[in-house]
Amino acid sequence: MKKWIALSAALVAAVALAPSDAAAQANCPVKIGGVLPLTGSMGPITKKIAESAQLAVEHINAGGGVKGCPVQFILRDDQGQPTVGVDAAKYLVEVERVQAFTGTISSGVTGPIISSITAPSKVVQISCCSTATPFTLDGRSQGYFFRTLPTSKTQAVATASEMARRGLKRTAIIYVNTDFGQDMTRFVKLALPKLGGDIVAEVPYTDNQPSYRAEVTKALAEKPESLLLIGFPKDAVTIVREWLSLGGTQKIALNNSMRVKDFVDGVGGRFLNESFGMDNAQVQGPTVDAFNKAFEEKYKYDSKGPGVHTQYDAMMAIALAMNIAKDLTGPSIKDAVRQIHAAGGATVGTGPEEYKKALELIKAGKPIKYHGATGPIEFDVNGDVTGPALVWKIVNGEIVTDHVISIDQMQALFKRIDG
Repeated sequence: MKKWIALSAALVAAVALAPSDAAAQANCPVKIGGVLPLTGSMGPITKKIAESAQLAVEHINAGGGVKGCPVQFILRDDQGQPTVGVDAAKYLVEVERVQAFTGTISSGVTGPIISSITAPSKVVQISCCSTATPFTLDGRSQGYFFRTLPTSKTQAVATASEMARRGLKRTAIIYVNTDFGQDMTRFVKLALPKLGGDIVAEVPYTDNQPSYRAEVTKALAEKPESLLLIGFPKDAVTIVREWLSLGGTQKIALNNSMRVKDFVDGVGGRFLNESFGMDNAQVQGPTVDAFNKAFEEKYKYDSKGPGVHTQYDAMMAIALAMNIAKDLTGPSIKDAVRQIHAAGGATVGTGPEEYKKALELIKAGKPIKYHGATGPIEFDVNGDVTGPALVWKIVNGEIVTDHVISIDQMQALFKRIDG
């Protein structure tokens, strides 16, 4: 705990290097903000995500910064709460005057930030982890919101497909009552019946409660043969333990946030051998391998976990877009974001040397194609990306990969569901 508190304090503090001669007339340092739930129900999954952001900032500064300036990273804690998140974003935009920021994890926090802060202020926000589809589809973001992971639709359809493949019937869904939980549930309800499954109960819950016995009892009343739990680790531990203690099945499907040891250890690995989960997968390749190696060398443990790779890519996307933009105003940065993966561009990868290579190309007026910690990062017209899905499971208390659903397989599933 002391180590984590120290890390948080270090991250919240400015991360900057001395400005270069080329930045003599620039407003240095260039500030990039971060909003993450360092504490609260999502705290267990945030440590590695915050470390990944820190690693990206180090690579950016070692590779040349932004327009000749070092980057100063200012991180704020949203505690997983919408009002706290809005206050954190307001501080970054109005007090620190950040030109862009990354965050947050919970779609329930991201939505209010978009509506209250980023869209009205014309500040670019790139999220590692907020998957609710409306953010990029309903016009609220005015084009200032992007994300480096696929939307809830990918995770929900992949989950439904895996549930059907495993023959799970009469499923109860218990979901966190936020934009994320509602979005996931909506797509699962659309997909699962078309793939051969059926849903017997849908029970929302409010997070950060001491007990979810009422919600579990309501779901169990329909005599389900399987459970789909959509939420975050701290609450999920309580829900699963109460579910099992009241006689619920061990055939449980989980979303990506539970792909952490805190959840497995909290429930007890021996109770999760029939469960499985979904997450976003990395495309294999040298840029992915380079990130994994850099992360593991710096932090002395592996880079596995939700949001770790997509957070690095979010930070790099912001910095590359800032260098491409004609100036550091919100509209200019927004227009430059999609140019980090331009047609005919030279491939640039992860790490300081690849970032330096990207800056040299940008300065020469040449296009680039960023291939990041998750693979190629190409934003569509809505600000979304596509990608493969990872199916994971628990074996002897350890989280292991079961298999990957490729991009082509995901596209085939979408056609089957949407057709």
